[in-house]
Amino acid sequence: MSQTDAPIRVLLVDDHAMLRAGFRTILDTQPYITVVGEAATGAEAVAQASALHPDVITMDVQMPDMDGIEATRRIVADPGVGAAIAIVTTFDRDDYLYQALDAGASGFLLKNAGAEDLIAAVRALAAGDGMLAPEVTRRVLARFTTASAPASAPASSPTVAPAQVTPPVLLDPLTDREAEVLALLADARSNAEIAAALFIGEATVKTHVSRILQKLGARDRVQAVVLAHRMGLT
Repeated sequence: MSQTDAPIRVLLVDDHAMLRAGFRTILDTQPYITVVGEAATGAEAVAQASALHPDVITMDVQMPDMDGIEATRRIVADPGVGAAIAIVTTFDRDDYLYQALDAGASGFLLKNAGAEDLIAAVRALAAGDGMLAPEVTRRVLARFTTASAPASAPASSPTVAPAQVTPPVLLDPLTDREAEVLALLADARSNAEIAAALFIGEATVKTHVSRILQKLGARDRVQAVVLAHRMGLT
């Protein structure tokens, strides 16, 4: 990001004040990232997102008043917001991660993530790349690839409805190169890593990713990977 660019505006959502304070301390040290607000509940997050128009939101899941999944769904549905949302998780509720993708989350972040991981996640989401850590990718996509089998929600989460898993329609066949790029996306590779693996330029990777999103009818890289797994393309 150049010095003439506006800073990335971040909204922190978590019911634990200490975690928000830690995230704020890390992000506010960055010259081109600024924390514009905090929220302790899902309802506050929805209101703050509408009022502050952040670029990126880090969203906790288990909160009083309204959980992060419902808050994510409402924020994504608001055409006046346009923020990319990273779900913050401790991995103890895979069913929440599963639902968050359908709600519109663009990335996942572990609560014990290091400072560099947090900063990288915010920058990736702000750039429209989405962010799935490899360990999160494996856990979440395992749920999507087995979701078509009859199964009920975990006994510990009876209020969480199963996500819709009807395979979408592929709008246009992928080329062989696009299929290769998609496979690397599913392995949580960055544009730079995909470029290195395929011996092509990053600009070419971006073009392939854009075409893949268009053909899958996906809003971002994260949804493209999920849809690809649902359709058996990866």
